[in-house]
Amino acid sequence: MSDTTIEQIPDSEPTAAVPAGDEQLVAMLVDRARSEGLQLTGEGGLLQQLTKRVLESALEGEITDHLGYEKHGAEGRGSGNSRNRTRAKTVLTDVGPVEVKVPRDVAGTFEPAIVKKRQRRLSGVDEMVLSLSAKGLTHGEISAHLAEVYGASVSKATISTITDRVMDGMAEWSNRPLDSVYPVRFVDAINVKTRDGQVANRPTYVVMAVTARGTGTSRGSGPVTAARARSTG
Repeated sequence: MSDTTIEQIPDSEPTAAVPAGDEQLVAMLVDRARSEGLQLTGEGGLLQQLTKRVLESALEGEITDHLGYEKHGAEGRGSGNSRNRTRAKTVLTDVGPVEVKVPRDVAGTFEPAIVKKRQRRLSGVDEMVLSLSAKGLTHGEISAHLAEVYGASVSKATISTITDRVMDGMAEWSNRPLDSVYPVRFVDAINVKTRDGQVANRPTYVVMAVTARGTGTSRGSGPVTAARARSTG
């Protein structure tokens, strides 16, 4: 399994050009967004939110494979077992504590694998989360990474089901509705240090913005390429 650490590049300045008369409003929006947690890492940061989405999507794939039918699927009627809500659980990850909703089944036979019962610490998903948010992995590559995270105890068919759910979850996040106007935009970057044969830093851009209501949101992310570096340098 690769060993990944995350180093955040120092805070960037707003990149939007602002008329002089609006400077006070923009400053107020930025201050409000920062006070409410416009950040990449740490409590409530972008990477925590994405890690939560990936883990919950994987867990949904697990219980779908365990029960043998999709959520609300007609084939589940009379099957003798079904979903039974969720329970909240906090796990410590490479990007901080993340609260996830772990699905349960009526029969009590479902044993989650990516976040096991009584497991409190989880590593090895941060690099995949970054790559997924930047659309940097294919279905096969995600399957291979998940197989590494899960280990040999999970079948290829189960990994395929889980991969489908993870990709669906990230696609839903990528296609979420956005505001038509953002008064302020921040372009930040992180260095992802991966030990896979040798240690190397891989910078990744993250675009965050402030809405007209003064709330922070993530616009997207992607790898730093030579062309992008020239355009922002």
